[in-house]
Amino acid sequence: MSGLEVLAVILMAAQVVFTIQVWSNIRYALQKYKRVRQYSPETALIVPCRGLDDAFEENIRSFLMQDYEPYTVLFVVEDESDAAYGVLRRVIEEYRPQTRARKVCVLAAGKAAGCSQKLHNLVYACRAVDESTDVLAFADSDACIGPQWLRHLVHPLRESQTAKNGAATGYRWFVPKTNNWATLALSGMNAKIAQLLGNTRFNLAWGGSMAIRRELFYQLQLEQIWSSALSDDLSLSAAVSKAGLKIVFVPACMSASYESVSWKELWEFGRRQFLITRVYRPKMWFFGLFSSLFSVLGLWGGAAAAVWTLCGPQPSWILIAWPLVFAFCQWLRAFLRQRMIGRLLEKDRPLLRAASRADLMLFWFFSILLLGVVASSAVGTTLCWRGIRYRLRGPTQVEVLP
Repeated sequence: MSGLEVLAVILMAAQVVFTIQVWSNIRYALQKYKRVRQYSPETALIVPCRGLDDAFEENIRSFLMQDYEPYTVLFVVEDESDAAYGVLRRVIEEYRPQTRARKVCVLAAGKAAGCSQKLHNLVYACRAVDESTDVLAFADSDACIGPQWLRHLVHPLRESQTAKNGAATGYRWFVPKTNNWATLALSGMNAKIAQLLGNTRFNLAWGGSMAIRRELFYQLQLEQIWSSALSDDLSLSAAVSKAGLKIVFVPACMSASYESVSWKELWEFGRRQFLITRVYRPKMWFFGLFSSLFSVLGLWGGAAAAVWTLCGPQPSWILIAWPLVFAFCQWLRAFLRQRMIGRLLEKDRPLLRAASRADLMLFWFFSILLLGVVASSAVGTTLCWRGIRYRLRGPTQVEVLP
């Protein structure tokens, strides 16, 4: 075999191995998501809010209507002038007779200095949690969760598992509110990230759906870390990993996030996510860059090699197979992840049809777009998040810009 053929064989083998790993992750998700969980420690659910997200009231109701006892819910805003404040008070009063939460309140944390507004809100709320609380759970106001979400989220944190499990996490799945191309692309790109979560030690926590035992939270000094950081989930992930503990992915805590975005909003969101990753978890950022390059260059480099060999006197079947294997494996991963989410978010299946078809047909385009977004995060240190501009000087150095 020529050197190019040897390279093709190695790349095809790597693509097959990666596809097998994704299949393993999805099999894990489908095996776990319907299990009944009974463990229910005293839990405080903290939800930071800023402005009104799409489907805001529906999301807030989902936090109040958890099939769980005992738990408290703390919503936290910067101040009472926030548009979310009045809506939160109204929805809480409307659902107070129905909720199982023993306590629901809205806190005003004040303006942040030296960290992101979200983390300032979270630290403020953590200090207001009752001493009897065993578990701290966190959710984002743009996530809509099922009634069993909290019960599933705390299950990996039972006392018999605390020697190895440091935190539990779900993840988001973008459900398009409108089927414009930018929103379909957002859903497809995010799906490529979601397929990487499974029964591995490489999981990262997602701030929109994560939980940690209160005792461990303070042992890891997360209050101090958060007081000078931008990212809640990546800083928590780093602290848990440094302690030699595992972050458990909980498939039943996959949360629907109903969105409609423009191309500009898509790009800003993606760049912000990967820029934060580059600062807080540079190894994961490099993995994301490498895997995106691998998908794009592997497919289109293989296509170029196949055209080149077909134009020669003796075509190489290995080079012809190269792009076909890449295309099939990437399509198969799209099929598997869309099949998975159709089960995990069954009630949203009608809304996901267009996104599913787009993923199956345009997986190759979403890979190119994802590569561009990751590459764009390689430079710069400033970003805008919920209307506030920040400059990242390091994992524990954040400047709030005017």
